[in-house]
Amino acid sequence: MAILIPNDQARHIFLERQRLSEPPGLALTKPGLLQLIDDLGFVQVDSIATVERAHHMILFSRNQTYKREHLTALLEKDRDLFEHWTHDASIIPARLFRYWKHRFRRREPIIAERWKKWHGEGFDAAFEETFQHIVANGSIMSRDMKVEDHKSGGWWNWHPNKTALEYYWHTGKLAIAGRANFQKIYDLMERVIPPHHHEPDVSHEEFIDWACRSALKRLGFATSGEISAFWDLVTPDEAKDWVKSHRDELTEVLIASANGGKPRPSFAFIGFPDNLGDIPEPPARVRVLSPFDPLLRDRDRAQRLFNFFYRIEVFVPEPKRQYGYYVFPLLEGNRMIGRIDMKADRKTGALDVRRLWLEKGVRPSSGRLEKLEAELLRIARFAGVDKVTYQDGWRGE
Repeated sequence: MAILIPNDQARHIFLERQRLSEPPGLALTKPGLLQLIDDLGFVQVDSIATVERAHHMILFSRNQTYKREHLTALLEKDRDLFEHWTHDASIIPARLFRYWKHRFRRREPIIAERWKKWHGEGFDAAFEETFQHIVANGSIMSRDMKVEDHKSGGWWNWHPNKTALEYYWHTGKLAIAGRANFQKIYDLMERVIPPHHHEPDVSHEEFIDWACRSALKRLGFATSGEISAFWDLVTPDEAKDWVKSHRDELTEVLIASANGGKPRPSFAFIGFPDNLGDIPEPPARVRVLSPFDPLLRDRDRAQRLFNFFYRIEVFVPEPKRQYGYYVFPLLEGNRMIGRIDMKADRKTGALDVRRLWLEKGVRPSSGRLEKLEAELLRIARFAGVDKVTYQDGWRGE
């Protein structure tokens, strides 16, 4: 018989899996940062820096002693992290690189066919030239490639040399050696990823088992679809088959919804939730999350657990936006309490708060607003500005 997990308990479990249950001020060393990213599985990378780039915001929200230079060292010097694709561009522990070889093999024919369809036969003539240039001359950025008489536009209009760089990166022949002003620096995979991270190869069966098992571990509880979507490495059918073939290790659970809907049938490892140990109460402080925070990546799961509907409106036409271009979710304890529109203005040295929206039933009490102000001051310092300013009507009065 399936175990019913109350909604509060399910929230606590997922927050703990997301490393959001521990005090965020404990000193974070460089090895501790590597462990944090390993526990999360990956950290999404995004170029928008309204306050700070997504990967920095994600890590800072979990530990306010996070240092950007530690992340750069782990990526570009120690090579304990690498950049590649999950559901989107992400920073991933390099010890997992051997599993990404399966992604490379799966994606290569799909990408080759797609780009051939977009650009026609013969478009890949520059690919080998680009690759041999890197072999002979070392790392390169796309802007280093000479482009003559080529129409600019979306990425489907890229020059063949730039397309080659992305093609070889997506298929594992190139890797990201670093970034300069957020622009990728490409080099041969074997020059970037240390051999001990991509050897030995794992079998197809080992790959499927790892992808599903590691996803469920990080989620705590999940449907087969959620297991598949976590890394975006295996298909829904492969995850479903893995669940069927490992039922002796799994137990069925019912996860109570925050919005009063039917409990969600899910799976967890036998012994759940006792096998997770003591789940602490999340800190009561208010925290600003990145719009790309992994806590909210699965929008449906977040809505069931927290009764919080969130979407990024960057690509929504301005007249149709409900909130704003880039609005940050707010977490208080184990509740999503609202969202805030703000921007770090480096010219004025201020974090400019434009508007706050609290969820229905969340009161703007003086204590809550004090906690929010304390968090905004922390965010301001992290973003390199020295004060917080509030626009007229920022509370929506």
